[in-house]
Amino acid sequence: MQEKSSKQSFGNAWIERLRALKNVPPGLRIVWEAGPRVVIAGLALQVLSALVPIGIAAVSAAIIGEVAAVANAHRPLSPMFWWLVAAEFGLALGGSILSRTIDYCESVLADKFIRHVSIKVIDHASKLDLETYEDPEFYDKLERARVQATDRVSMIPAVGRALQQFVTAVVFSVTICIFSPWILLLLIIGVLPAFVGESHFAFLGYSLRFRQTPARRQLDYLRVLGASKESAKELKLFGLSQYLTGRYARLSDEIYTQNVSLSKSRLLASSLFSLLSASAYYGAYAFVIYRTVHGDLSLKSLVYLAAAIAGASSNIQQIFSSFTSIADQALFLTDFLNLFRIEPKVKSTLNAIPAPRPIRHGFELEQVTFAYPGTTRPILENLDLRIEPGQRVALVGENGQGKTTLVKLITRLYDPTSGRILLDGVDLRNYDLEDLHREIAVIFQDFMRYEMTARENIAFGKIGELDDFSRISIAARKSLADAVIHRLPQRYEQMLGRRFEGGVDLSGGEWQKIALARAYLRDAQLLVLDEPTAALDARSEREVFERFSELTIGKTALLISHRFSTVRIADRILVLEDGRIVEDGCHSQLMARGERYSRMFELQAANYR
Repeated sequence: MQEKSSKQSFGNAWIERLRALKNVPPGLRIVWEAGPRVVIAGLALQVLSALVPIGIAAVSAAIIGEVAAVANAHRPLSPMFWWLVAAEFGLALGGSILSRTIDYCESVLADKFIRHVSIKVIDHASKLDLETYEDPEFYDKLERARVQATDRVSMIPAVGRALQQFVTAVVFSVTICIFSPWILLLLIIGVLPAFVGESHFAFLGYSLRFRQTPARRQLDYLRVLGASKESAKELKLFGLSQYLTGRYARLSDEIYTQNVSLSKSRLLASSLFSLLSASAYYGAYAFVIYRTVHGDLSLKSLVYLAAAIAGASSNIQQIFSSFTSIADQALFLTDFLNLFRIEPKVKSTLNAIPAPRPIRHGFELEQVTFAYPGTTRPILENLDLRIEPGQRVALVGENGQGKTTLVKLITRLYDPTSGRILLDGVDLRNYDLEDLHREIAVIFQDFMRYEMTARENIAFGKIGELDDFSRISIAARKSLADAVIHRLPQRYEQMLGRRFEGGVDLSGGEWQKIALARAYLRDAQLLVLDEPTAALDARSEREVFERFSELTIGKTALLISHRFSTVRIADRILVLEDGRIVEDGCHSQLMARGERYSRMFELQAANYR
């Protein structure tokens, strides 16, 4: 039973390997896109290089034949003799130069390939849904695709070598066939077991790497966790270093043991396969010597046939080896190409319309229900809501009640599970997504801290304004980030963060002011601030909100905050509970009702008395 299962597994492995060869054409197309001129030059050089050993074998045979004739007939050397020697020298020198030029072309193409596929991966990943990034399986796919942006470079020389080996092997094989087809058959039979074995172990290597991806991602995480500024304080104070080091060691030992076990099996099998191929080669070689000794072949023919047998045997082996390598690369390309088959669900429709400018009727949510993918519990349920243009709306409630989720739906980072969201009476899904996002400025609580210059950090709010210093500085003044930037040694050109040399780190509140400047630079019709003052002290918070009232005039603003002192400035306050709006009104109205909002406000205010 076990033997039958093993045979089935072996057969399935070969079927999967053969299926993976369909990845070669799209893989080669990507190589072509990376550098078509370099590809053409490399292929032409490979063909020329393939003919060099054939020429050397023919010239060497002619030289040996001339020397033998001189020795046997005691006649002087032919006038062509030294030209033959010069020709062999020229061919050898030309082959050496060709080999180095091919290496140069492969190096250039490899750099172009890495650049090209890395850009493709980043570009495609940036277009995928937020939902995709919340799937752990996607991170495994992304990691494998990211690795292939560099590791699949070996496919480039493998294809070139296969072409070169094929040309050389065909010419030598024709010569051998003329002498004896059985010798060629013997050489091929001697190589086949090695090919099958190498292919099988290549597939096992792929399968092992595939299974190890989650563990390797854990190793990467532990490596970062064990040596980063963000984790250093807690690692020291909580004494976590030994635990994390031990966990890393256990995981890496497990991967090491698996890799070594496979390598040992491969070593044993490849040694046996090498014995078979060597026996086939020397059997053919001995047969040619036997025929020469018995006078059936001349010394010149012996030399050329010996070279042909050696060349054919070597190149047939290398062709199979290159094919194995290409098949191996094709298996790994599966993961790379699969990434590009993942399509975003949230995207523009075919006849999408531009976002309204200005917004005239505002947003309207009709029976909106939303549950995150992979869950059944709705975060928002049958929600009806209308937000007028120019209205400042605050969302309050305990954690997990749907405040940030509501923002993600209005900004169309997600689509509702059911119901619809209208903007000026038109479903959000009918608007061009990129154009819609141009009219939205969002600063989430977990805003990005770009370890780049202060100018770039602000300009990322509207990257087209990167070189407009006037607008960047105005946005910095609006968010109070200008005072932070003027204390930096290089002002707006100062590198922020400690990742790169010369960088200066900021406090949480200072980073938050930089992030707010991004939102103000965007100058969008909808401004969304999710806990915009969470890292600010009381004085800075007051200053930010004094400006917030002024800067949101004529704009629709959504504000999420747990600080009830800050939401008082809103025209309208929505209290969310269990995915529903349970209270709606301004601060004074909600306080007068004495219900949830009033109780939460009084509870928080009591902490400051």
